[in-house]
Amino acid sequence: MEWTVLSDNRTINPAFETEHGLSILLETEKHCILLDTGASDILIRNAERLGKDLSSVDYVFISHGHSDHAGGLKHFMDISKKAKVIVSPDAISGMFYSKRRYLHSITTEWPEFPQERLLQINHSGSIGDDIYVIAHIPHLHPMPEGNQHLFVQDKQGLYVHDDFRHELALYTKGLLFTGCAHSGLENILAACPLPVKMVVGGFHLLDNHEDEVKLTALSSRLTEAYPQTHFYTSHCTGDAAFAILQDVMGNKIHPFSCGTQNVTRFC
Repeated sequence: MEWTVLSDNRTINPAFETEHGLSILLETEKHCILLDTGASDILIRNAERLGKDLSSVDYVFISHGHSDHAGGLKHFMDISKKAKVIVSPDAISGMFYSKRRYLHSITTEWPEFPQERLLQINHSGSIGDDIYVIAHIPHLHPMPEGNQHLFVQDKQGLYVHDDFRHELALYTKGLLFTGCAHSGLENILAACPLPVKMVVGGFHLLDNHEDEVKLTALSSRLTEAYPQTHFYTSHCTGDAAFAILQDVMGNKIHPFSCGTQNVTRFC
């Protein structure tokens, strides 16, 4: 399989545009899957620079309802004639807000498209024979501290802390995509019933939010529990947080950025 980063906060190549968002194109022997869509149409322009044909995408997976992961969907659907959208109905119906720095909406503007292209996921299960979607992730382990700034608006118009019931994770052929991992990396891994060789996505470990001692402990637990697993992250994983993780995990954790391409063949 091959995965290519189309949208991210970072790049080491000025030829690629960046944004506060995440989108990764995953190509396997059977499917072409767009993992989130970033915040805008940057994924389309970066795909063109990389020679990637987005019209060949079979599925678009939306990990959660925040606009930095689903904001580019309306632009993608303008050029896609066949891709089916995998998403939680709670992501579509929810009103999401951040109070980080100031109160602002992070709700996605959902495009209109034929209902037969919409796969709303309420429960964990398989799509076809090689895609497994994880829903309603149990929160058995610590959650990221950065979640304290994130809210949903209820029917009375009140802001209540987001419980992330709208968050999904996707597994295929040894790769687990976490989106932002608002539910916590350990919780997502624990909810996956299949062997994970590679974890890819944001880990929502924000600088100036996560305690160094707790990050070190998290790194140790991940190394011990998943000794054969490699972790790839960027987007909402801070530089300082990544450095702490890497001090413990060594070559088991890797950064990515816009334009990163990874070809993997699992044994």
